[in-house]
Amino acid sequence: HVQLVESGGGSVQTGGSLRLSCAPSGLSVSDFSMAWFRQSPGKEREGVAAIRRDDHTAYTNSVKGRFTISKDNAGNTLYLQMNSLKPEDTAMYYCAAGQPWRSLLRDVEYGYWGQGTQVTVS
Repeated sequence: HVQLVESGGGSVQTGGSLRLSCAPSGLSVSDFSMAWFRQSPGKEREGVAAIRRDDHTAYTNSVKGRFTISKDNAGNTLYLQMNSLKPEDTAMYYCAAGQPWRSLLRDVEYGYWGQGTQVTVS
């Protein structure tokens, strides 16, 4: 049984930082492409950042230079370091695992999802 559990969300002021974590059970982050998506009310789910098995990363343009995705294979944990946060970053953030072949930031490419952690920037 695969389960992805996110943590680290919260409320922060503009310009602040948060680090999200995703701890999967039933799969290894070293065996899958891992990604962070976000969704705010009334908007479509958006791919934020992804990391392949070979550590190649991809970011949506709006977070480049501010967010960093990383993983700890030994600890089986995925991270998203978010700096210089803006109100438009406010959303529910989801961890995902999959084997994408067209795009690292397309949600349909991922088969395993967490329940999400809320990030609010004011």
